[in-house]
Amino acid sequence: MDSYNKLHGVFPSFFPLDPELNPGSRIINIFQNRFSFNLASKAKNDSAHSQQLDDMMILSSMSPHTAIVVSDTSVKNNIATSVSHIHIQDNPLIKTVHHMAYVTSTKAELFTIRCGLSQACNKENISKIIVITDSIHVAKKIFNTKSHPYQIHTTAILNELRQFFTTCQGNHIEFWECPSRLKWNLHKSTDKDSKAFKPIPVLLSKISWDFCKTVDSDNYINL
Repeated sequence: MDSYNKLHGVFPSFFPLDPELNPGSRIINIFQNRFSFNLASKAKNDSAHSQQLDDMMILSSMSPHTAIVVSDTSVKNNIATSVSHIHIQDNPLIKTVHHMAYVTSTKAELFTIRCGLSQACNKENISKIIVITDSIHVAKKIFNTKSHPYQIHTTAILNELRQFFTTCQGNHIEFWECPSRLKWNLHKSTDKDSKAFKPIPVLLSKISWDFCKTVDSDNYINL
């Protein structure tokens, strides 16, 4: 079992020569077949997409090499609460909760996705990671290497993914959109956690996810 206990995360400063900014070595060019997005199509009704999510979970639960990352973020009174749940073979293994002061919801979502990916990548023998989020537009920003306000954060995530893809040729990742309105079971639980906490603001003068703090993290179950 893993946990993030009292982790203070400091993310690297922006590096203009980062490989992800070099057209010849970008993940989107080298590993373009190793990641995909599954969107909630407007042409389909919500029940059809919920069924797709259910089918994906049933199939994934059969493999010990697939990690499911369910993430959600809520912002209240300038405090962002980010929650990620990690599941393997239909077993909820890890929950991480972070509170951040004065950050945008996009930065908080990127942070949550990175924390979930880090947890999943650090599990042994994981070859497939599935990220389920209600902010698929934020996940897409990870692979946008053009200049934008979140470049420092997306390059950090891309470097993490590069290590994952390089470890084994078969490693890949899927991003699944799960709008909150679906009230799909696993995401509903994560959403409930993100809205349940009432954190005490820390480091109010800091306007960066570099100054975040894990205030709660626990194991779901004892195996």
